[in-house]
Amino acid sequence: MRIVRLPGIHHDSNVVVVIGTAGNLVIDSGTSWYQSLQVERIMGVLGEDSLDRILLTSRRFPCSGGAKHISQNFSDCPVHIHKDGQVSLESGDFFTTWANRFDSDMPSTDTLGVEDEEIFILGDGQVSAISVPGHSSDSMAFYVAEKKMLVAGALLPRADRPTRWDLPTGCLPDLVESLKHVKSMDLDSLVPLQGPAIKGKRHIQEVLNRHIDFFMDCVVKQGEVPKSWPRPAQTAIWNTPSPPWPLEEREEA
Repeated sequence: MRIVRLPGIHHDSNVVVVIGTAGNLVIDSGTSWYQSLQVERIMGVLGEDSLDRILLTSRRFPCSGGAKHISQNFSDCPVHIHKDGQVSLESGDFFTTWANRFDSDMPSTDTLGVEDEEIFILGDGQVSAISVPGHSSDSMAFYVAEKKMLVAGALLPRADRPTRWDLPTGCLPDLVESLKHVKSMDLDSLVPLQGPAIKGKRHIQEVLNRHIDFFMDCVVKQGEVPKSWPRPAQTAIWNTPSPPWPLEEREEA
């Protein structure tokens, strides 16, 4: 099994290509802004191989906006999303997908539902779906057991950026529980929504503890974010800490 992370462009999510001996899939699609480029990038990874399906971590536009175009360029391969996100994509709802915040239309996209613990067999490996509500009710993460790797989507925007729960269908207590579940998985690699993969058990635990502690503090403070933090930008699906949180692993003294 081979896994390639295509770094997110501008507002786009990371796009993760998973290549197996019996099938290939993509996790997340990015926005519709760079969808043609995404097709070229995916083709560059797959070569002559086909793309069998697209898995989405969320209905949010940075994760889902390019899904329809990518699907159409690979023989209309199916697009999978949590059942709570299906109506948003199929109706092209630009409010719950947040596409309106990007001054963009949301392409109406045919989807198939994906269930918690559903498994996608790829021959020499498999990808398991895990429900991780909090940022939104349809948030999913995808686990590759052979690599002990999790693609976390908007649950973890970046190592240094905690996600928002104040967008449609977000829930702060669910967010805490989802992150605690991820922490219990003993991962070797954690791919956030954007930015580099978080690697190594110690670094992953450090990042998750920082995020969990922040959100638990927000619960105690009845959902209030520190007043010193800047207000999120119109397109931001994360909060921006001030002072900044570390992006890389801290070196021991």
